[in-house]
Amino acid sequence: MSANTSASTVNSPARTLRSRRTARRLAADAGLLVVAAAFVLPLAWVILSSLDTEADLKVKVPDGITLDNYDAVLTPEITFTPLLNSLLLCGGGTLLTVVCAALAAYPLSRFTSRLNRPFMLTILFATSLPITAIMVPVYALFVQVDLIDTMQGTIFFFAASQLPFAIWLMKNFMDGVPKELEEAAWTDGASSFQSLLRIVLPLMGPGVSVVTVFSFVMMWGNFFVPFMLLLTPEQMPASVSINDFFGNKGTVVYGQLAAFSIIYSTPVILLYVLISRKLGGGFALGGAVKG
Repeated sequence: MSANTSASTVNSPARTLRSRRTARRLAADAGLLVVAAAFVLPLAWVILSSLDTEADLKVKVPDGITLDNYDAVLTPEITFTPLLNSLLLCGGGTLLTVVCAALAAYPLSRFTSRLNRPFMLTILFATSLPITAIMVPVYALFVQVDLIDTMQGTIFFFAASQLPFAIWLMKNFMDGVPKELEEAAWTDGASSFQSLLRIVLPLMGPGVSVVTVFSFVMMWGNFFVPFMLLLTPEQMPASVSINDFFGNKGTVVYGQLAAFSIIYSTPVILLYVLISRKLGGGFALGGAVKG
């Protein structure tokens, strides 16, 4: 009897520990399912509603699958012109951001100065400024320099608004490229600009890809900036023209809105797919500086 009592006493804490682990695992799984549902349900609504001519705010399987919503929105006025404007604005702004971020991050990464840390802290502070807090002076400035209602002016502001965080990211990625590789190029007569173009940037392909995707996505979904700086309807990007689907009296054609949303999301998805190989590349440079 005493042996059985002793064995049960020993096994009781083990059973309690297993039950606690099981309860924690079930709680974690339940939490993950809730988070997954929060992402999956809106996506399911967009996909199903785009194929339903009688779509509403409910997630439901359409009675009959149809492409009428896509036929209704695939017109130059509704989709093609706004998407082209978005590509011009975001593509130009992203290109300008990546180029300027690389040129600004290079001296911060390669040269030591007591101003580096204050400058980086200033950049970090600039990333926390809300865009609405600076739009009023920016609007007044653009009026003075005749950049209001111009594509190039909006591109400049897009790039300026994304540049602080892009410099911060680019500098951190650039620190991972060994300086010895550049020193060897300098010995052969290469300039700092040549070593940046031919050595540093090719070796930090994943970093450049991350900055490119981040900048493009942030510009692509920006509604407030083009809404404030562009006045001509023909120049409005898709992020602003999507507001036209919401009627003045609360009437919304949900099927067409969902179809337009899918088309609007396609360029971002394609951009990620095209450069996804570089995103997981990493920096395999450990043996490049030996021997």
